[in-house]
Amino acid sequence: MGAAPGPAGAGSLQKDSKVAVAKAQAVRAARRQLLAEMKMEKDFFPVGREIAGIVLDGKFANVNIYLFSKVQEITWQLIGILPLDSEDPGLCEVVRVHEHYLVHKPEKVTWTEAAGTIRDGVRAYTALHYLSHLSPGKSVLIMDGASALGAIAIQLAHHRGAKVIATACSLEDKQYLERLRPTISRVIDVSNGKAHIAESCLEETGGLGVDIVLDAGVRLYSKDDEPDLKLQLLPHKHDIITLLGVGGHWVTTEENLQLDPPDSYCLFLKGATVAFLNDEVWNLSNVQQGKYLCILKDVMEKLSTGVFRPQLDEPIPLYEAKVSMEVVQKNQGRKKQVVQF
Repeated sequence: MGAAPGPAGAGSLQKDSKVAVAKAQAVRAARRQLLAEMKMEKDFFPVGREIAGIVLDGKFANVNIYLFSKVQEITWQLIGILPLDSEDPGLCEVVRVHEHYLVHKPEKVTWTEAAGTIRDGVRAYTALHYLSHLSPGKSVLIMDGASALGAIAIQLAHHRGAKVIATACSLEDKQYLERLRPTISRVIDVSNGKAHIAESCLEETGGLGVDIVLDAGVRLYSKDDEPDLKLQLLPHKHDIITLLGVGGHWVTTEENLQLDPPDSYCLFLKGATVAFLNDEVWNLSNVQQGKYLCILKDVMEKLSTGVFRPQLDEPIPLYEAKVSMEVVQKNQGRKKQVVQF
């Protein structure tokens, strides 16, 4: 695989660099708005950016590789995420991608697990380590804990010695999270709209509040002013500010978060911070390339040792990729969808 360098110019493309994406590729919604803001909008969007495959030929780590033959098994198994400006889609047999976007896949990790976990692993590391400085003994609230991102974030937080609280959006999600005990200290069922997240979190932390919050979207208006039933189940921004402890960190996935002066003043009194989770920033500057590759490697290591147990759907064949993409684009799927070649 080989793609053009990232927007910031991570490096020049090696000639004849190729990797066959002949194993697996995860399906996710296209970031059309972000691409438009970055002046990268095109008529056609490359589909599939989380890729796992094998080297056909070219250069990797400045070493010529010619391993593809009828008698020799491929040993260079790689995993990575195509950059935003990639000309090639992941849903094809051969993709060009620069080596700076790839790391080795451990032998124990299947192709489906690798492609289905890499993106959520990067997002969880970005949220919990680089935006909120996770450490042992801290309390962490993971919204929508049964989602693909939520499950990985829960496992990472527990592995680092944190106390984890999670919310469930349905009875099925609650049953799944309950099976993760003692990884999770408390599951808050918000499916009926009657649970008070702030009160539950303050009760669980002895009134001190939660140190880190990773949301899955927030409600900016009251329930009466919000016509969308799905959004009505989301916590209100004031609830999250209320349950934050002194010096707490709120990591939000809400791109259009609006804070009123009273909200800002409350955060000021607590010395709390608000950070926006945008995992694309790693490929927007080559200054962060070393940290980014370390994250990719650590995600694969955690997957290999069983720390990460991703929420994956059954692998789908290539001819069903279009239908799967439509489902993901509408946010109708819960588990991660992976195309298997």
